[in-house]
Amino acid sequence: LMKCGFLCTKTKAEFGVVVISRFLCCDFTGYLRSNWAECCTDIICCVLFLLVVLGYIAVGILAWLFGDPRHVLYPRNSTGWYCGIGPNDLTKNLNNFLFFSFPEIDPTCSTLITIHLFHNPQVCVEQCPSDFYALEPSAYFRNPADVFNASLCVPSIDLRTTTLSIQQIVDQELCPFFYIPTTPGEDVVNGFSTRDIGMRIFEDFASSWPWILVGLLIAMLVSMLFLLLLRFIAPIMVWVLIIGVLVAGAYGIWHCYWEYENFKDTSISDVGLTTNFKTYLQVQETWLTFLIIISVVEVIILLTVIFLRTRILIAIALIQESSKAISHMMSALLYPLVTFVLLLVCVAYWGAMALYLATSGDPIYKVVALNTTMGDCGNINGTANCEPESFSPSDYPGCPSVSCIFIKYNEEGLLQENLMNLQIYNAVAFLWCVNFVIALGQCTLAGAFASYYWAFNKPNDIPTFPVCGGFMRSLRYHVGSLAFGALILTLVQVIRIILEYIDHKARAQNRVARFIMTCFKCCFWCLEKFIKFLNRNAYIMIAIYGKNFCVSAKNAFMLLMRNVIRVVVLDKVTDLLLFFGKLLVVGGVGVLSFYFFSGRIALPGNTFRSSSLNYYWMPIITVAFGSYLIAHGFFSVYNMCVDTLFLCFLEDLERNDGSMEKPYFMSKSLMKILNKSNKTLKKHREN
Repeated sequence: LMKCGFLCTKTKAEFGVVVISRFLCCDFTGYLRSNWAECCTDIICCVLFLLVVLGYIAVGILAWLFGDPRHVLYPRNSTGWYCGIGPNDLTKNLNNFLFFSFPEIDPTCSTLITIHLFHNPQVCVEQCPSDFYALEPSAYFRNPADVFNASLCVPSIDLRTTTLSIQQIVDQELCPFFYIPTTPGEDVVNGFSTRDIGMRIFEDFASSWPWILVGLLIAMLVSMLFLLLLRFIAPIMVWVLIIGVLVAGAYGIWHCYWEYENFKDTSISDVGLTTNFKTYLQVQETWLTFLIIISVVEVIILLTVIFLRTRILIAIALIQESSKAISHMMSALLYPLVTFVLLLVCVAYWGAMALYLATSGDPIYKVVALNTTMGDCGNINGTANCEPESFSPSDYPGCPSVSCIFIKYNEEGLLQENLMNLQIYNAVAFLWCVNFVIALGQCTLAGAFASYYWAFNKPNDIPTFPVCGGFMRSLRYHVGSLAFGALILTLVQVIRIILEYIDHKARAQNRVARFIMTCFKCCFWCLEKFIKFLNRNAYIMIAIYGKNFCVSAKNAFMLLMRNVIRVVVLDKVTDLLLFFGKLLVVGGVGVLSFYFFSGRIALPGNTFRSSSLNYYWMPIITVAFGSYLIAHGFFSVYNMCVDTLFLCFLEDLERNDGSMEKPYFMSKSLMKILNKSNKTLKKHREN
């Protein structure tokens, strides 16, 4: 069985050293092969994934052909015309409102259509009414153009040329005979409209965006500097944090003992049961309990540090080696941008497709009598179809209030009947694509960092473009394996979504059923976390050896289980360092931005003044949130590097022994900690 991972080896004549043969197809024994077709893994899943993607594209094309997002982006009047477009193009900037003219109830003004009423015409207006108006009795004898506001009448009537009387216009509901002042919406708290607040925030961003970019640049530099300096300061930081935890525990023990001595004359039997929990802090049993708990935790941590000090040293050495690896391939820190762009494409395609599918179907118009009490209007039952552009009220001379009204969108047809199925397909395909993009990024970075570890002479044997090489190998040979792992994770996520939907719809169930549902949700949450962990390590093994997903997942899991203590120690030490790093970046940059944008740090001259900001906390929040995203992106690459080098290290220990045929690839610091060495180098030096 052919493999196409990075660990493709051949024997070098000098000193019998096994070295990397880059970008060559080989089997696991190390012999080179030239049949590239046998290198691809999980071909069936690769074909299935490509078919799903092609179907996803085909459904998107259908949705684009039959859908019209203007249905939800723009309001419509009674004739179905969009506000701000075509005949209703009032302001040229889409800032149009829909005015509902109700002869029997108060009018309202809205920017979106939420319901369509048969008996109330709807017209687009440039702005909502700002004054009171009611038709006076004397107005019935005047010219309609002098009585009504033409902007609030239906588009089909021209008040200057109409032959209808005031009474006929009112009866046919062509113009409102009264309205009241209305506004699109108000900010109840501050008295400003939402648009005013948005404009002020926009003004703040417009005046402070260069300094926001400076803050984000500082966050990027601090994150990068922190990762590069870990090769020098990792041991100090780890031991300082460990000693700090022990010192804090020791202080807790002393404080609990001191409180116990102060309240040793007060027992819990003297207090009894009470709802005032502060009372329990004044009895000796409470502090004795705290003292025992903290002492036990302190002893456990101390024994762990004593007996696992070698593994802690290994974890520190791997962290230092990871920092060194990143320094040799700085382009790896930029790869999260590629993942972000691909995820952004997936999200945009999913949102656009969902919108187009939801708005597919042609609008349906019916002939409706707005006032059934007039003439023969009672015979119009609203079943006859019509077209608003060609409709003429003269075809119904017995009903003055007849009109062609928009009813709904067509729900008939093959596409409309399967909208729910297509939306489900859209959601499942979206999850699969997102998980595949994340898997591609993990496998790419794993291949790049594995090329560093398995380079015998560092940095001379490191490939020229390791990240590009890992990306191309992942796409060329392992799309099927990555899609397989992403599919498993997608199925679990779909089940979790179904459980959440059932739980949301069945809120009134009994306690036993809710308990069972909660247990199911918890179990599948844990399963999703486990699959993410397993997939991550499986992708690393795929990048190293090029085996299929199942074999790689099994080998990764068994390898980690054989070294479970090392896994736990490395994971916790890495999490501790990265948490401290994120806290340093986000906290430091956030505090700096607070002092700057609040005016406590002033710049010379008139370069920038904090007093010009309406809400100075908006730039601060933006900088802090952006700093977190930047730190998370950099540290996720670093975390992937640590995990990859760790698996390579474990493989190196199990498959090599330091002999001429099987030399170690680990760094000298790791060999020194483990008291190991390469015999080939020793013999070469002796000769």
